Amino acid sequence: MSKAANGKELYKHILGGLACAGMGDALGAATEQWHHTEIFAKFDGPLRTFQQPPPDTWSGAESNKLGQVTDDASQMFYLAHKIIECNGNLTYDDWVDCLLQWADESPHVGNMGPTTRLVVEALKEGKDPNLVGCIGTSDRQPASHGATNGAAMRVAPAGLIHPGDLDGACETAFITCIPSHNTQIAISSACAIAAGVAHALEDDADVFSVVQACLYGARRGEEMAKERARVVPGPSILARSELAVNLALKAESLPDAIRLIEDTIGNSVDACQSVPAAIGLFVFAQGDPMESIVGGTNIGNDTDTIAAIAGSLAGALNGVDAIPKDMFDTFWEANAKDEFDIVELAEGLTNIATNNLGGS
Repeated sequence: MSKAANGKELYKHILGGLACAGMGDALGAATEQWHHTEIFAKFDGPLRTFQQPPPDTWSGAESNKLGQVTDDASQMFYLAHKIIECNGNLTYDDWVDCLLQWADESPHVGNMGPTTRLVVEALKEGKDPNLVGCIGTSDRQPASHGATNGAAMRVAPAGLIHPGDLDGACETAFITCIPSHNTQIAISSACAIAAGVAHALEDDADVFSVVQACLYGARRGEEMAKERARVVPGPSILARSELAVNLALKAESLPDAIRLIEDTIGNSVDACQSVPAAIGLFVFAQGDPMESIVGGTNIGNDTDTIAAIAGSLAGALNGVDAIPKDMFDTFWEANAKDEFDIVELAEGLTNIATNNLGGS
């Protein structure tokens, strides 16, 4: 019986996608902005266990409990909750309400991403978010605005409610890109991950079919941006992701994969770097949930985001049973009381996913 046909099995994979993304964020919070050589030296090899984030990390999470998420997965939790509240029918207004609610309520907003911060401030002040960053009397936003990885880092729920429906996942992902990440670079990156997660829930999914779904989503996102958003100068998520996969396939070890991907693709907050890097590390890990988030945690720079994105793909593909129980329990305990219980979120998303499958 397929995951889609078996509600209990589908639930395990939806929970796995949420949990592994959140665990990647929490694991990577301890190494953000470091170079991979510093990480390996500090921990005598790759970091594989939750650590207290030090004061010099960009995540602003030095007071976090072990296993607690940062702003990255926090936004994902809020999106999941809003999607459940809307019974899967997320609108632009719903998403704006969600974003503002997160900014007002979440304990993890201190280090929200640069693009999201500017848009949240504009929305709160009643200004047009489409004019954020414009200079003088021009209504043309700079190319750099809206090309960061915030949309991709939080997008997993858009795929989790559309098992096997790549176009449906991309449509929901697109809504979450506007108004903050309205470029073809960010939209393509978000659609790539949403489509990959959606396909990962199918019974016949494997690592390379998930990658093919990511590439489909990247291509579809570019098309949607040309039709409904804006196109800016910058690298193609599709081309960069293909390159990252090829690098991962030739790597002989985790340090080798990290070096190849950082040197060639990059690992910064720019979506054209961190999202292809996450896809490449997912491939190198052969889809294993823990190895995927360990890769993201140890690549350096925007580690929490890269690990979260790689984790969303691996967790959805393999399900929660593939995640070490002790680490899952630590993660759940650190987050359920302060923000959202991912078990309840997974149950709500599974109900919507089942309905989207026609109640099968």
